[in-house]
Amino acid sequence: MLRSIKSLFVGGLLAVTMGSCWELEQEVLTGVTQDDLANSQRPELIEVLKQSAYAAVVGNWGGHGGMWSINEVSSDQLAIPQKGADWEDGGIWLRNHRHTWAVGDGAYNGAWQYCFRIVGETNLLLQQYPDVEALGAELRILRALSYLWLIDNFGNVPIIVETDRGGSPAQSTRAEVFAFIERSIKDNVALLPKTNVKTNLNFWTAHMILAKLYLNAEVYLSTTTGVPDPSKARWADAEAALNVIINEGPYSLAPAFFQNFSATNANSPENMFTLPYDANNAGGFNIHQMTFHYSNQATFNLVDQPWNGYTALEEFYNSFETTDIRKGSLREGIQFRSDGVTPVTDLSAEAGDPDGQVLNFTPRINQLAPNAFRQAGTRINKFEIPLGSAPSLNNDFPIFRYGDVILMKAECAFRLGRTADAISLVNQIRSRSSAPALTTITADLLLAERGKEFFAEGQRRSDLIRFGKYTGTWWEKPASQNFRTLFPIPLNQLQANPNLTQNPGY
Repeated sequence: MLRSIKSLFVGGLLAVTMGSCWELEQEVLTGVTQDDLANSQRPELIEVLKQSAYAAVVGNWGGHGGMWSINEVSSDQLAIPQKGADWEDGGIWLRNHRHTWAVGDGAYNGAWQYCFRIVGETNLLLQQYPDVEALGAELRILRALSYLWLIDNFGNVPIIVETDRGGSPAQSTRAEVFAFIERSIKDNVALLPKTNVKTNLNFWTAHMILAKLYLNAEVYLSTTTGVPDPSKARWADAEAALNVIINEGPYSLAPAFFQNFSATNANSPENMFTLPYDANNAGGFNIHQMTFHYSNQATFNLVDQPWNGYTALEEFYNSFETTDIRKGSLREGIQFRSDGVTPVTDLSAEAGDPDGQVLNFTPRINQLAPNAFRQAGTRINKFEIPLGSAPSLNNDFPIFRYGDVILMKAECAFRLGRTADAISLVNQIRSRSSAPALTTITADLLLAERGKEFFAEGQRRSDLIRFGKYTGTWWEKPASQNFRTLFPIPLNQLQANPNLTQNPGY
């Protein structure tokens, strides 16, 4: 039945199978006409209408080479070391880590296109179904989420709405985009449902987008790129939005940290908005392929051989206290086959690698390029990988978690001078992970806590910029200029649209 509904749309609904929703859609939509859809306020029909937009959000977020990748590899937590010819990739990921990227590097165009595909899908549906009030409200807030990513990564971007038609859209300033996001949420949030559906936006996750916007206001509204302007801060507004979630929302911290990332994490009480990846119906989340050594195929009995790429930095690995269970987010030590007894070997290990041919992930990486050891560095181990996994995983990817609500509120309290409140909130998170309680708090401690809690969740670059650390130094990365806090407007987009102006510095 979904196939016949898809044929009604210009461009089509990109099918996302949402578990139990599938049978509901089949039953309800039999015999429904185009006129029924265009004029209905029935929730079950609205659910179907919006899925092409949500499919665009699932997109390539959790895969190599897009939004997640450029944000994580450019941070102080991850790198993709070059191992001879392997992962040389024209130097793109070396430049990304060192903050020397070029306007023509394809990953930035991929991130740009990912965001504007979401914008395009929401606008298409808003054009086709202008009178479905609840649908329109949710789509405008979903579009605002895409613009939150755009303002964070690219700064000045075109604002495109459903009434625009063709041409080369003009660029808006970062401040104008900020106001557009804020207005989109405030004007529509009351119409969003107060239901705990994790794969769609709701009343509380709309407030989370607003809180994220306000949390970064002194960055987004600064007139000097890369230099936060304290006069533009909106800490109290961010906290007010977070309080709506805390006081009214259905969320709580999961009892076990890794419950949020299991292969069956759809029902985690902490996950608020997730991307429902599915190995068969919504592929693209392949973090196990991206990070693990080729020989780890035998560790997990994987269908395909991993790519041996993304690797955690030694300093980050060493920053965890011994008791902190979140250290398990990084895989370290001798690797075994799926029997848990037989060591995995790499017969092509470099002669100079002190670990020899037995596969052993040690925190130290000998160099970023050109000849990093094949088994150097700890690997991303945060998401459960069931034995026999396909190239795409079934884990839902958490975009928003309640743990972030708690740490964002802690940051707001700290910035507003309520140190005791900040310490108490941070210790809620640390207690869950068996990390020792803090007795004092500083900006550096807050940033470090966010790094441990949200490792590999796509947040680190934005956090580093807000705390004024992104242009600093870390392993294999010298100090960078302030303009690098924004990625370049991609060369492909500049060539296609004469109304775009490159970001300063490029």
